[in-house]
Amino acid sequence: MKQLYLLVLILIFTTCNAQVNTLKFEDGMQSPKANLSQIFWMEGHWKGEAFGGITEEIWSPPLGDSMMFSFKLVIDNRVVFYEFGGIRQVENTLVLQFKHFGNDFKGWEEKDVTVDAKLIKIENNRAYFDQFTFEKVNDQEINIYVVIEEKGETEEVKFKYKKH
Repeated sequence: MKQLYLLVLILIFTTCNAQVNTLKFEDGMQSPKANLSQIFWMEGHWKGEAFGGITEEIWSPPLGDSMMFSFKLVIDNRVVFYEFGGIRQVENTLVLQFKHFGNDFKGWEEKDVTVDAKLIKIENNRAYFDQFTFEKVNDQEINIYVVIEEKGETEEVKFKYKKH
């Protein structure tokens, strides 16, 4: 009986903590004071694997109150989609903003619409934005955790990157 009880507790704990690396910006929350010098370690050319293909992100150093990035997913030697955006210094905090594009560079979002993720906190080696977490593993590796919603289901996806 104790073994069954323990198994049930483990299953409950595992299910409840399925998205342990990301946080959601809730109504009433305020972004903390922050600046780009706290996340400069994201700068670089990063490559990894996800969704059955190769992922690539390139982050510029802080300049002009922002860090710019590009992302692409390549499967079977063909680009599936791109993301372009950045983290901007807005007043006394940071905001992650980006847009998606198909492999033909046609935008997914409307012309004046961006995907915006407010900063929740920066703690040790992690920067938490609404449903996105950037984690410095070491000088040559970062992880990016993203909550992806598809067909009403949400899943936290981990992108493991190595510096190139």
